[in-house]
Amino acid sequence: MGEIVVGIDIGTTKICTLVGEVRSSDTHILGVGIEPARGMVKGMVTDVEALSGSISSSVYKAERASGYEIGRAFVSLSATNARSMNSTGVTGISGNREVDDSDLERVMESARAVQVPHGHEILHVIPRRYNLDDYLGIRSPKGMHGYRLEVDAHIVMSSSTSLRNFEKCVEKAGVYVDRFILNPLAAGDVVLTNTEREAGVMVLDIGGGTTDIAIFVDGGIWHTGSVPIGGELVTKDIAAILKLPFEVAESVKLEFGHADPREVVRGETFPVQPFGEEKLIKIERSYLVEIINSRVVEIFEMVEAELKRSGYHGLLPAGVVLTGGASLLPGMRAVANQTLNIPARLAQPEGISGMTDLIRSPAYSTSVGLLRLGLIMDIEDNRREKIQREIMRPPQENNGLGKWIGGLLKRFLPEDEQLS
Repeated sequence: MGEIVVGIDIGTTKICTLVGEVRSSDTHILGVGIEPARGMVKGMVTDVEALSGSISSSVYKAERASGYEIGRAFVSLSATNARSMNSTGVTGISGNREVDDSDLERVMESARAVQVPHGHEILHVIPRRYNLDDYLGIRSPKGMHGYRLEVDAHIVMSSSTSLRNFEKCVEKAGVYVDRFILNPLAAGDVVLTNTEREAGVMVLDIGGGTTDIAIFVDGGIWHTGSVPIGGELVTKDIAAILKLPFEVAESVKLEFGHADPREVVRGETFPVQPFGEEKLIKIERSYLVEIINSRVVEIFEMVEAELKRSGYHGLLPAGVVLTGGASLLPGMRAVANQTLNIPARLAQPEGISGMTDLIRSPAYSTSVGLLRLGLIMDIEDNRREKIQREIMRPPQENNGLGKWIGGLLKRFLPEDEQLS
């Protein structure tokens, strides 16, 4: 048996609530609630009442499907609302003894001691690698002997105002926020392989309003960021240039759209009825694809600029993994490969069972990732609190769940770091 957890993925275009049982073998989906998002623009809250209503409808659908009453949940947060930095922490090891959990906690506390910008708060502090005396780049120093322990950590901070606005919307829907989790971290947990994480890879979660970025190297997270463009802006371009209602433009994009002009035969047409026209007119499909391609190329050019700022441009052998709803547009992988000049693949959430018909799609990678990653973070926080209270107890067997959690944490933190 696993743990029953709930995730609410709040996107610019949709709200997805999942109820799932996180097990050692997979995540078993018990309930799904999907609702169009209202009151959101580019990952930001613009109407509390409208967004709260969308969340409430999504939660209600998931409750009916699962049979569980939802009282608390892990909630996604777009990287648009966050900023990240890297920090180093140092602590001494007294005496000639092994590094233990209390030493790891002290060095992480040292890394957390950074100047937080006004109006922001720390969301995640994630160890990337450790140094112990002359031993550099250690995955897990626990049990090793040394005198000086150093950690290189990745810190994610978020606007306090954004967090409070999202929290208010969720709580107005009758749900307590267990924790906020950055979108690309959640998505990366369910779409990346261990080999990709080790080699160096970038996750692009291309949603409706934003494209969120996470870079993994040597098995851990090294950079997070975002660009303020997503699939919704592509639709707006189509609507503006072809003079179509937004809903019609979205339908045209889904039915006839393609991101790669090389894959479309010239002369092919489709019928539409623009504003001011009494009859249907024919539009060249190649013209539609040119509109789409120009905006998609812009997305990847902005991603490339962020990649250069991160210092990892040209240093990601595993390339880029595309996920998110907008990544489903045909031709996205080819354009990403051409623009970024790195290998590219399209990914969907893996390791799921149960009610998967609706969510086995790149559009729901973040939604699924919230369940497993949220549980991992909760267990890690509980472990840290025990250390801080200095009442550590010997680990107890729990049908192998503790060992499994430790293994699963390798998907997110340095490979050999285990939970006690």
